Amino acid sequence: MLKELLMGVMDQQELLNNYNASISYIKLPNYIHGFVFYYKGIYSIAINEELSYYKKKKTILHELAHIELNQLCQANKDMFEFYIDKFEDEANKYIKKILNDIK
Repeated sequence: MLKELLMGVMDQQELLNNYNASISYIKLPNYIHGFVFYYKGIYSIAINEELSYYKKKKTILHELAHIELNQLCQANKDMFEFYIDKFEDEANKYIKKILNDIK
């Protein structure tokens, strides 16, 4: 579905509705651009309010990739910290692949 968003077939709100997700812009430490968490069937995406417009959009795409790749449900919660780097890399590669497919 991210591909449809990037192609303009659907807008961001439609995608968020489809995923039962919401975005909040909050104050975060400078080194944290954003994160996503899942609780009781709802995805919540938090984005650092201090980021530039471009970095906010890029971070939103990255967090949506985590949702689309179903990464929040893959790892045992006790072991999640061991998968963080793997999931970050996978989300980045997924966005890059979609962008290359569109070109």
